[in-house]
Amino acid sequence: MRWNLRLAAANRGIWQASDLQRLLAERGMVVSLGKMSHLWSGQPASIKLADLEVICAVLGCEVGELLIPEPETVPQPDTDTAEKEHVAANERPTPRVVPRRRDGRSLPPA
Repeated sequence: MRWNLRLAAANRGIWQASDLQRLLAERGMVVSLGKMSHLWSGQPASIKLADLEVICAVLGCEVGELLIPEPETVPQPDTDTAEKEHVAANERPTPRVVPRRRDGRSLPPA
């Protein structure tokens, strides 16, 4: 995922982190200078959903404008390894299920 706060804010005429910080505070989200700097110019490792909701409300945008998926950066499984695991899983014997009587007595021989 790519964090796109700065561009989303610029599209709405907000050019400075301090302006966005003030608008967030008006909606009840008090952000420290350090956290605001990280949100504005960094790639936050995590963000609370409630904070994301406030940011979207202030900017009048959807979450998809702030979080841009980048599926090409996700490691792809090695097809040879995945195929070998599938074959190995199918070669394992399945355990035999033996029914038992509810009254505790054994079943007659088969």
